[in-house]
Amino acid sequence: MTFAFSSIREGWPIKVLRIPRRLINRHRNFRTLKSNILDEYVTSKPCAQNVVDIFEDQWSSRFPLEAGDLQAGKIELFNDPRMTWGLEQIGGCQGSTVLELGPLEAGHTYMLERGGASAITAVEANTRAFLKCLATREILDLKHVRFLLGDFLEYLRDNEEPYDICVANGVLYHMREPAELIYLISRTSDRAIIWTQYYDDEVISSDRSKERYFSEKSSHDFRGFKYETHKYSYLEALDSGSFCGGTAPFASWMYRKDILDCLKHFGFNNIKIEFDDPLAGNGPSFCIACTR
Repeated sequence: MTFAFSSIREGWPIKVLRIPRRLINRHRNFRTLKSNILDEYVTSKPCAQNVVDIFEDQWSSRFPLEAGDLQAGKIELFNDPRMTWGLEQIGGCQGSTVLELGPLEAGHTYMLERGGASAITAVEANTRAFLKCLATREILDLKHVRFLLGDFLEYLRDNEEPYDICVANGVLYHMREPAELIYLISRTSDRAIIWTQYYDDEVISSDRSKERYFSEKSSHDFRGFKYETHKYSYLEALDSGSFCGGTAPFASWMYRKDILDCLKHFGFNNIKIEFDDPLAGNGPSFCIACTR
């Protein structure tokens, strides 16, 4: 199975990405199947919107202005103030090697490349998100990123290559053992940007729409760091084609204080916090920039 993604720049040759048939077959519903195979062909002039429409109505992000007036998602992940702030706090990414965990649709990847990162390795477990990252790379002609398909925990456990920066936005609260991820990040890089949601007893218990996703509290002891989590179950979200959570039916949400204490426990002593919103729509959240 071959997909041809055309570059946004006029006159550039079409770049061909070969996607294994087994990967496409696992998620044939990423685009509604037509009754005739010929309906799967694109007969209009090659353009970036054709690439976006492979995942029609499944994008979260709004593409940047340089891509033209593309109709995709609505969230400004390609121009995210959290990433702008985070990079400012850790001294920018000019000439840096970056490990990005869970790039989703490559919005932050784009910001890292435009910020001057010399090499970005982005690891994504969600096959649909991975394919959208490849689409974004072609649309925006990203030059310094390599997207890897697989579990970033497995990658980190075996990784011996240091990175200047680790970006872990929107992933910590999808872990079953979140302290392990913080430990693995600390083993990989001296600078990190982390945006995550966290558990707050008062906020969650007072909102039934949030509380129904949570169940028992658990105690953990990971490499000498003791902390508590609340089990979060994805429930009906698992039936959605746009699901972009973790690799299991549930995750473990840490308390805000435990997240900060865990970072300190594993060596991140310089911690800055911004965008702290206990009343955020999907649950309390904050952004962390930390260095050794």
